[in-house]
Amino acid sequence: MSVDAALIPLLREINDLKRVRAAGIDGTLAARAFRRSWGRLVAGDSLVTVALRETALAVAGCRLGGIDRTMLTRAGLSDGEATEVLQSAFDAVAEPLDPLLAAALRDHLSEPEPAAAEAPAFVHDLERQPRAGATRPGHPRLILEPPESHADHCMIVAVYAVLVGPAYRADAAVPFLAGLAHHFHNAVMPDSGFAGEMLLGRHLEPVMARLTEEIIATLPDHLARACREARTILPDAETPEAKAFHSADVIDRVLQMDQYARVASFELRHAVEEMELVHAGPLQDFQTGLLRTVGLIR
Repeated sequence: MSVDAALIPLLREINDLKRVRAAGIDGTLAARAFRRSWGRLVAGDSLVTVALRETALAVAGCRLGGIDRTMLTRAGLSDGEATEVLQSAFDAVAEPLDPLLAAALRDHLSEPEPAAAEAPAFVHDLERQPRAGATRPGHPRLILEPPESHADHCMIVAVYAVLVGPAYRADAAVPFLAGLAHHFHNAVMPDSGFAGEMLLGRHLEPVMARLTEEIIATLPDHLARACREARTILPDAETPEAKAFHSADVIDRVLQMDQYARVASFELRHAVEEMELVHAGPLQDFQTGLLRTVGLIR
């Protein structure tokens, strides 16, 4: 059993939630989901509910971006009409998903918007903490802009872990929480990447363990226990849940690098020809003619 390659285009779209922003939302959509996830977990929502709800919202967000239920109802749509929009966005990209998982996720899009809840302090620290990017012992750091945050990475890994879970027959909740919690130490410890960590030598594991436990200790007892249990899947890929988590983690890391590569190779023709920047409509002929006249397109 392994992840179906047909899932990768959807995962690539979800990866873009680390870069999509909207007025009235602090940070990226992925960072907002990270804050919302931890806020609702601390408030007492079940882990399964948060995992499925946030994964469903991420899938719908591929095409809707920052358009959510709150915005739709503010603009005059009824709850039923808002649900139709969210589920239509989900359906537009959900074909590669496991059918049973897709049905469960889709149902969560009919739920009311979760009530706002304050996220723990470490959540904001992880949002401010940039990822190191690609590093290798003995070599200079490869600086890639803009850097993603640890909140961005952790949220997308958590969502991916749910989506790839059926390939391993994995429970959704545990790898989702492992994704949210696997970089706790970076709430305090700046990320210097693999190269920097190797320089800590024998101190690395004790330092990471100490800082991780410091963060876990700030959580309610039931959630602290759940985080410790979820993090037991981190050292290996023996169980279905561990396979789901590690698949999610490595796919996210590679798709992030793929994003940098695609931006570096971007050409104007990609937007004009492939993405139909001047889209079909009554003004298309006029606008296309103008752009040819002034030499911006051929």
